[in-house]
Amino acid sequence: MTDDRPAWARRIAAERMARDWSQRDAVRALRAHAPTELPAEDSMIRQWKRWESGQTPNDFYQPLIAAVFGTVTHALFPAPSRRDGDKEILTASGMETLEIVSRLNRSDVDTATLDALRITIDRLCSEYPFMPSEQLLIEGRQWLRRVVELHSKSLTLAQHREVLAMSGWLALLVGCVEYDTGARHAAESTRQAALSLAIEAEHAEVAGWAHEMRAWFALTTGDYRGVIAAARAGADAAPHHSVAVQLAGQEAKAWARIGDRRQVEVALDKGRRLLEGMPHPENLDNHFVVDPGKFDFYSMDCYRLVGEDKLARTLAEEVLRSGTDFDGSERSPMRNAEARVTLGVTAARGGDLEQALIMGERALVGDRQSVPSLIMTSRELAAEMRNRYSSEPAAKDYLARLHTLGQEKPGFLPQ
Repeated sequence: MTDDRPAWARRIAAERMARDWSQRDAVRALRAHAPTELPAEDSMIRQWKRWESGQTPNDFYQPLIAAVFGTVTHALFPAPSRRDGDKEILTASGMETLEIVSRLNRSDVDTATLDALRITIDRLCSEYPFMPSEQLLIEGRQWLRRVVELHSKSLTLAQHREVLAMSGWLALLVGCVEYDTGARHAAESTRQAALSLAIEAEHAEVAGWAHEMRAWFALTTGDYRGVIAAARAGADAAPHHSVAVQLAGQEAKAWARIGDRRQVEVALDKGRRLLEGMPHPENLDNHFVVDPGKFDFYSMDCYRLVGEDKLARTLAEEVLRSGTDFDGSERSPMRNAEARVTLGVTAARGGDLEQALIMGERALVGDRQSVPSLIMTSRELAAEMRNRYSSEPAAKDYLARLHTLGQEKPGFLPQ
């Protein structure tokens, strides 16, 4: 039989069962998060049954249900996208790329040109999840050079600061792609340049993301105390921007690897509360926007590490569902790869070597990868393979392939 319930209804049922809760248990948890008295328990249980069958909760109950399961409203109940499609740059600015470049070569720069440039940068940042790394690196560096050259033009003070900020965004993007491809030292230099631009422009959000990159770099190289320090520096620099949510997520990941379960929950709850209080993003595709689904991705990583396999598996399935289009194409291939590693780890722990290998192999075959992050998470699957299946030929083959991938990217070799 097909399950035609909405995705959110299937998810709340799966989340409840992953916690071994009855529907009565779920209602009691809901009551603990409610700011006011709720109806009688039997009435709420009937209501919960209706929600799990697909009846949409109202605006009062949606954030409460999200809080019960440690996520945010729009991760469970997605808001409609407000994007205008592939022709947004032309529609919004009236310019194509050639005209933007032509205008940038003039002695002075008008507001329309800066608007078109801003939209172009947003487009590039939105292509981060799926554009081939080499192509995005070339385009990002080309636009960064063009924007940097604007500093020699006749600019007002406001325009000068805006150009500095746009240079910062492009430097952040280029640095991320450099790190994805294993160019660690180049990425760190680019990150420092972005931070310097942010300080000069007094742009808190760019500064926050520069600290977030430092946290990410530290996480993938095993410097977990460095992650926490960078996350807290970034939160101090940009406390009211969505990057603070991602910084909390990075901090939670570090605490999970240190083994401090209480601090994991504190950091995740801090990020969840911040995200719940922010407006829904206009462009969910931009890499430097924390969309609600990203929070499930952070939680998945943490629960896998602390051994909450049911929760980790439930969240991994949700990450894959939300990161895949109806036709099977992947909107978020890098997140999906890590979700597959999570499914591989939980399968290995559950004694299913075949499924663990299928998921582990599928994680390694994507065209768009963040090699440091993929190797970091794959280490955990490799450890399970060594501990449980060291004599199995198929497990040995997988470990050899992972070792080869690490050798291709010096500095990220699994231990």
